[in-house]
Amino acid sequence: MKTLLFPVLLAAVLAAPTPKAKVPATPGWTMFRGDSQLTGNASGGLAADPKPLWTFHAGEGISATAAIADGTVYAGSLDGYLYALDLATGALRWKHKAADEIKSSPSVRDGTVYFGDERGVFHALDAKTGVRRWTFQAGAGIVSSANFTPGCVVFGSYDQFLYCLAARDGSVVWKVETEGFVHGTPAVSGDTVVSTGCDGYLRVLRAQDGKELRRVQLGGYVAASPAVSAGRAFAGSFENQVLGVDLGSGKILWRYAHPVRKFPFYSSAALAGNAVVVGGRDQMVHALDAGSGKELWTFAARSAVDASPVILGNRVLAAAKRGTIFALDLKTGKPVWTFEAGASVEASPAVAAGRLVIGTMDGTLYCFGAK
Repeated sequence: MKTLLFPVLLAAVLAAPTPKAKVPATPGWTMFRGDSQLTGNASGGLAADPKPLWTFHAGEGISATAAIADGTVYAGSLDGYLYALDLATGALRWKHKAADEIKSSPSVRDGTVYFGDERGVFHALDAKTGVRRWTFQAGAGIVSSANFTPGCVVFGSYDQFLYCLAARDGSVVWKVETEGFVHGTPAVSGDTVVSTGCDGYLRVLRAQDGKELRRVQLGGYVAASPAVSAGRAFAGSFENQVLGVDLGSGKILWRYAHPVRKFPFYSSAALAGNAVVVGGRDQMVHALDAGSGKELWTFAARSAVDASPVILGNRVLAAAKRGTIFALDLKTGKPVWTFEAGASVEASPAVAAGRLVIGTMDGTLYCFGAK
């Protein structure tokens, strides 16, 4: 595959009067959406026509996105196990039984893997061995994934709280009560935490102590995680809109709604250059201009796209619920690769080290790459 200097290419094709996203590079795919700002932007390469290299079969479906770190894939399943697999071969290294189903995508930091389960237990395990380091009991299930501030591990729960826990022992550094379930993962940008929730608010919190700096009414229930770049946040809602928000002023910069198909957006957005790419329950993938919210292109996926897309160079990697995993040309939205998994897909792609890893609802975890 030819590697393109993507930000330069996209700027030439999709020029807009807004600053380009500054996406931090990551050595793996160590958390949901790939980086702390939840941009869904991957670095490195992937074969133009990736082939299945191995599969692993969990006891039940996989709805959470895998993490990839230090040659290991971490994947949670509805069977209640977190699995650690060798990235090269798919061989099982260890597995750990949680208290309930795992819908929370694992996050890996400093030799520890973090995730929540449906009984509200938040787990911290040794990444090499799977041995428990500590647990924390929230008041309800945890679908949100962990993110990291300089002082703590931050995540949301269906008990309507945002938590910030000390990485060393799981003690509470701060917690903030919201007015609804916190389904999505909070983004961390500089010294702030940005969270969207089922109460319809976007909150900007001071990372140090959780003090609310700003609250923005989005006008509808939000399950998606916010994607943050250049002082702006982007998220879709169950009011059939995608919104761009200025985090400094709290002003909603634009609202996008498809002119005909009015369906919710569950998928979280991916960002690159001046493009915002998001899947919809209208059975389409939408690419929008980050500055104006205007539609650049749409792709008909023929079933709902709840999985959050990933941008890798000049490609968008995505999956539809009907079981199709596919890649689109970022400039045009034209398909350039497809794979039929034969089972529903809700998990989002994880991309690192020349591999694409994704799970299906029949419990199969696929690893794609160059043969």
